[in-house]
Order: sequence, then structure tokens, then C-alpha cells
Amino acid sequence: MTLDLSIIIVNYNTKQLLDDCLQSLMAAQRPSGGLEIIVVDNASADGSQAMVAAKYPDVKLIASQENLGFAAGNNRGTAVAQGRAYLFLNSDTRVSREALIQPLVYLDAHPGVGAITVHLVYPTGQRDPDNHRGFPTPWASLCYFSGLGRLFPQNPRFNQYFQAYRDFSQAHPIEVIAGSFMMMPAALFHQLGGWDETYFFYGEDIDFCYRIHQAGRQIIYYPHAEVLHYKGASSGLRKESAAIARPPKATRVRVAKESVRAMKIFYQKFYRQKYPRFVTALVLAGIQVRGWFRIVKHQLT
Repeated sequence: MTLDLSIIIVNYNTKQLLDDCLQSLMAAQRPSGGLEIIVVDNASADGSQAMVAAKYPDVKLIASQENLGFAAGNNRGTAVAQGRAYLFLNSDTRVSREALIQPLVYLDAHPGVGAITVHLVYPTGQRDPDNHRGFPTPWASLCYFSGLGRLFPQNPRFNQYFQAYRDFSQAHPIEVIAGSFMMMPAALFHQLGGWDETYFFYGEDIDFCYRIHQAGRQIIYYPHAEVLHYKGASSGLRKESAAIARPPKATRVRVAKESVRAMKIFYQKFYRQKYPRFVTALVLAGIQVRGWFRIVKHQLT
């Protein structure tokens, strides 16, 4: 049986947030062809698996005995999915009533679109900038990390990273969206070979977006539906409640190391052959130095 939509959620120790996310999905408007929700739990130790089994018997639960990471977890979910479209959704999100239907309708009406996202906002109301980005070319990255993008936010030449100069009131093509909310045709997902499991977390969504563009398909930022995003909780970088102390030093150091590793993987995979060797050497050195600063900062605090 083919459904309209399969929603895949990879969870790791975010029991309460996952519960809130699933509640919002239950209240959301559903496509006429039906949907399914698949939770891939990466060996959580907080009772997430028991909570899903007890409160959401209709949710497909894949209980992993190890932490597979985001990419591998999503691939496990799609292996049992029956939808003609997939929605990859973070456990630290809450969807609005229209957040499932409207993007799916847009996707169906535009066969040239390979993926679509919505307006992701933090609890403060601020837009999540990581859900609206350009590819991290050497120039775009230099402008971002040097601060030029912040100095000239409306200048397309200097703000290729987050592209804050775009019109956010209208749907438009964008290069990179986050895996926090990424809807795409199931057929294209399998055509591209799924998520690259070389990444553990961080970078895998940029990689996937790059391959979608290579396949000649557009990625769309759709601002007319909203999803609340508790940034960082699904990766373990932030705790579920502000009242709880921040994550342990080991977790923060691991996140920093994984972020650096992801940037290196992406550059080596897609950009190494495009740029002269001296540019590659400078970029890789810059990634490593930035990583050292982040790691040292977390080790000292």
C-alpha cells in the first residue's frame, strides 16, 4: 500500500521533545492519501522507546541498539517507508496544522522540485538561518567567517552563506535547506542513493542538497507554513529544558569535532577537484584551525 507521506524522525535522548513533536503531528492536517510516522531511536537511555510504544502504538518504532547517527538513522527509516514522499523531521520540532499539507501540495504541483522546506523558527520567533543557505564555497565561507556577511547583509556578493537579502515572504529556490524539515519525492531519494552515512551528524543535509542540485532539481524555501525548532536538542548539543545544565564537556567537544569532520568530508567530496591546490590547502587548514579553537573553547569551559 502506497501512502502520500512517510515522516521519518531520528531520535536520541529527547523523550519530551519527541513526545511534543508527535503530538503536533497527530494534530496536523493530513493528506487524503494517508501518512505514516516512523521513529528511529538511536539507543536512547531516557525512556524514549518505551514512551513511543506506550503512547503512540500506530507509530512505527525502529529501536536501534547503537547510535547510528542522523544519516544512517534516516536510511533505516526509509527502508520500511511506504510513502510516495518522505519528510525528514527533527525530534526537536513542533509542526503547525498546515505544515504537512501545504509543502506536499506544492511538491506535487512542481515536478521539477527535488525538495522543499518551510519557515523554521526558534521559540524566540527568530528564523532559523541554517534552513536557508547557499553552498559553502571557499568565497561564501570566507565572507561568513570573516564577518563580511554580517557587515553587508543585503549584499548578495558578501552574503552567499545565509542569503539574508532574499524575499522571505515568497516561495523561492534556495541551495541548502536543513535536515530538520526536508520533504522530497521518495523516488528521487532512492535515485540519489539516500543519505551519505560517511557523515555521523552535521553536513549530511548540505551533501544531500548538493546531490539534488546535481540531479537537476530545485530546492524550495516555502514560507507559508511554520514549524517551531528547538535548535540543537536533537544532536545532544542542548538539553530539553533551559532549567537543566548545559550538556557535559565531552558532548560539546564531540559535537565540535564532528562538525569539523563533516566540513572536511564535504569539501573533499565536491570541491577538491574544482579549486587549485593552494586554495584547497588554505580551506582545509582554515577548517582545522577553526575546529581547534572550538574544541579548546569547550575544553576550557
